[in-house]
Amino acid sequence: MDIKNIRKILILGAGTMGQQIGLLCAFHGYDVMIYDLKREILTDARKRMQKKAGKWVQAGPFPAMDKETALNRITMTDNLDEAAEGIDLISESVPEDPELKGKIFYELHKRCKKETIFTTNTSSLLPSMFANASGRPDRLCALHFHDISITNIVDVMPHETTSPEVTELVTAFAQAIGQIPIVLTKENNGYVFNNMLMALMDSALSMAANGIAPIQEIDRSWMGIMHTLIGPFGIMDSIGLDTVWKVTDYWARQLNTGKALNNAAFVKKYVDEGKLGIKTNQGFYRYPNPAYARPDFISNKIESVTD
Repeated sequence: MDIKNIRKILILGAGTMGQQIGLLCAFHGYDVMIYDLKREILTDARKRMQKKAGKWVQAGPFPAMDKETALNRITMTDNLDEAAEGIDLISESVPEDPELKGKIFYELHKRCKKETIFTTNTSSLLPSMFANASGRPDRLCALHFHDISITNIVDVMPHETTSPEVTELVTAFAQAIGQIPIVLTKENNGYVFNNMLMALMDSALSMAANGIAPIQEIDRSWMGIMHTLIGPFGIMDSIGLDTVWKVTDYWARQLNTGKALNNAAFVKKYVDEGKLGIKTNQGFYRYPNPAYARPDFISNKIESVTD
């Protein structure tokens, strides 16, 4: 299989990351199919992608004349048979559950042509955890995207039995859609950047959950010393607190330590209240004008981060 043979992409999961990845592929000339379980999820995703496309064009990466052309390349379905037809490469962004990922990949293994490449956008799991369950472990590897609106760095991570040809093709595909691939030679939880980021979030959540310092003080410390525009809690809001909770909850159940369980419980309170971060206009901060974006956030303590 050659990179020129990759023409039709299937996105599994119409959430935030699935929308971004699908739109990115469409803007670069690929035909895109997006699959999710319910038609209403897809309808909402279509509306969000139309808005996102406009913002991306305004930001400069893509010419305005490509917006409608890109959107017209995107088809959506809740029918798995239709989703699998003629697909060359799959990008999976379903919830962080290895059993679920293995099951959906196996269903597509039965439906896709033998050449189809499977990639996972998992944030914290390892491809080897569901590679055998997928039905084609040699054609599966991780292709992990960060927030595409702010970076074009991606991770390419094969597992022990991934075919070298597949790793090369996935790397070439990443480049074809304007991304800069960081290619790992070994599996690693959280890849490269996320491995470091998870340690930061774990520490920040632990301090807040145990009352060591309030959320804004933790962010002020990080931002003031590292000279960044955002701190760990602002980052978690941008990721989505539902995603942060799924990751922290998974590892809390695996590790079963007081610290991990407390961190998961701390995030779960926000999720239960529907405060999922930027996408719901409230998480640890209130949007679209979060406290950490104020010019005096670091120099003057702001009592309420949700004002």
